[in-house]
Amino acid sequence: MNGRQRILARVRHESVDCLPLMPITMMFAGDNAGIAYRDYATDAEKLAEAQLRVAEEYGFDYVSAISDPAREATDLGATVEFFDNQPPAIVETKALLEDKARLASLDLPDPHAHGRMSDRLKAVRILKEKAGADLLVEGWVEGPVAMAADLRGLNRLMLDFYDDPEFVETLMDYAVRMEIAFAQAQIEAGADLIGIGDAAASLVGPKLYERFTLPFEKRLVRGIQGLGALVRLHICGNTRRIVRGMGETGSQIVDLDFLTPLSEARAAMGPDQVLLGNIDPVRVLRDGSPESIETALAECYAQAGPQYIVGAGCEIPRGTPPENVRAMARFARTRN
Repeated sequence: MNGRQRILARVRHESVDCLPLMPITMMFAGDNAGIAYRDYATDAEKLAEAQLRVAEEYGFDYVSAISDPAREATDLGATVEFFDNQPPAIVETKALLEDKARLASLDLPDPHAHGRMSDRLKAVRILKEKAGADLLVEGWVEGPVAMAADLRGLNRLMLDFYDDPEFVETLMDYAVRMEIAFAQAQIEAGADLIGIGDAAASLVGPKLYERFTLPFEKRLVRGIQGLGALVRLHICGNTRRIVRGMGETGSQIVDLDFLTPLSEARAAMGPDQVLLGNIDPVRVLRDGSPESIETALAECYAQAGPQYIVGAGCEIPRGTPPENVRAMARFARTRN
């Protein structure tokens, strides 16, 4: 059973030969390949090279086009700062939608036009061509709250929830329409699965999540699935108060950060939801030992039950010892 088959079997609730392994790697992948992060995030060939290498060296079951949350925002004209060996950063003090009225004239970007979105499409095509028969290929889009925060500025958006809820809904509608189109282009390029990163959703309370976020996340998930791809929902941070809603999105895989115990997620989502995660990326994965990592993963597996995929709570951090990453692979390959 190869990596692609293994993940597909897991999400279909079929038997697997061992646990699938799907940790997020970005800076770790770039460093592992000797590629500066500016190049990783802006050059599809470099990203693909790094992903293919890290998957081969550590036995991952997939490759991913994830790099940073600023691709869509860059193509829309947001102010984005680039660094030699760090991820690009959206400049919140110069938010594209500092003036809310600008949204009414903001066209949806063409994912195929020359820009950072098209660069991701190129990466997906390369990954599909070189690994698609053996490894699952993952594309990536921003979730509705994350995209709204990227365009409006996080602090302004949090006030908008109370001061102008109609604007928030209009902005999230725009984000969902844009991301479905971006997802479609990645699926056509060869993506089997689309990851949705909605980190800012962990910062809203359960009432706001239920009212604003969940309906738009559901719409985005359904839209992507309707195009024929699987969905992996990843929300960084403490999601304990919204974990039930995360399960209601219908995502085939819910990827949890370490702050949300897998036992609570399992209780909230029921026995059939596939859970991914969620050891502490820094204190356990980067700073721990192979033995402590395997112990922590065993606890995750015990809490999650059989519908489980091995991974960290978020990205494997830069500087993680190779033997610690291999410990994750060893655990996955010796359990089913």
